[in-house]
Amino acid sequence: MPPRAEAAPSRSIATLRVTERVGAYAELSKFGIVLLVLVSAGAGFMLRAPLGPEFPWAQGLLVLAGVMLLSCGASALNQVQERTRDALMARTAGRPLPSGRLSHGQGLAFSVVAIVAGAAILWLGVGRTAGILGLIASAFYNGVYTPWLKPHSPFAAVPGAIPGAIPPVIGWVAGGGTLTDAGAVILFGILFLWQMPHFWALALRYRSDYAAGGFPMVSERVGVEGTARLILLYALGLTAWSLAAPTFGVGGPGALLAAAALGGQLIWLAAKFARQPDDPRGWLSLFLFSNLYLLLLFLVLVGERLIRHTLS
Repeated sequence: MPPRAEAAPSRSIATLRVTERVGAYAELSKFGIVLLVLVSAGAGFMLRAPLGPEFPWAQGLLVLAGVMLLSCGASALNQVQERTRDALMARTAGRPLPSGRLSHGQGLAFSVVAIVAGAAILWLGVGRTAGILGLIASAFYNGVYTPWLKPHSPFAAVPGAIPGAIPPVIGWVAGGGTLTDAGAVILFGILFLWQMPHFWALALRYRSDYAAGGFPMVSERVGVEGTARLILLYALGLTAWSLAAPTFGVGGPGALLAAAALGGQLIWLAAKFARQPDDPRGWLSLFLFSNLYLLLLFLVLVGERLIRHTLS
């Protein structure tokens, strides 16, 4: 009986068309999230790399390629590690591994190849520091957060935000900066603080799913109201940190105005949600704006630097 039970998924995997297989691997990679990671890494690079004729185009492309492959591999390995839990949750049961569109072996092989290739590109093509940072991010995400923190701690998102905050630092270092630069610290802090309002808003929406998968949530420890207050606290911290960026040489007056406007909107949405935590529109507005917050802030930071360079 066990061999026959395994045969059906194998046949479905074998009959997938090329486009379906590519789509399955893109879904395994969480490519939508990877694009946001690339934005942060690219922003870090653009904020530090020399502009003008000496702009290192090849270096920038290598950064994006390495970070993309490493992120795809880490995300895919995360799904390999959580495939049993994913099958228990309605939101994730249709993912490539629990649905049988890809096998465990295919997912694992893709993960390893992508992580190794991404780390090699960063290490050999960009620099040792970039390669080490990429490996640290993957090791922490797949070796600490996924197997140990996430299944056991309702506050796993806080230390789990560390690997997500590393890509812009990789970009900064690849652009010629160092880990001790104020700019690297500022970018790391922005990404670190941003992840809690973003993730906890989503986790509230799918808290029954996470419970079915056996993942402890913050709302189980402090309640929905307490989670909403924590989101507000991190929104305040993110806004303050972003407002401080120009003081440390990351951005100028435009970035200061953008940080104030975006932070004000984020705080307002978080405060509104804290007052009415049972309103489903509150978490949705907060979650959607958190994505827009990051994109617009990086756009202004990079755009302002390019404009200053053009006018100088």
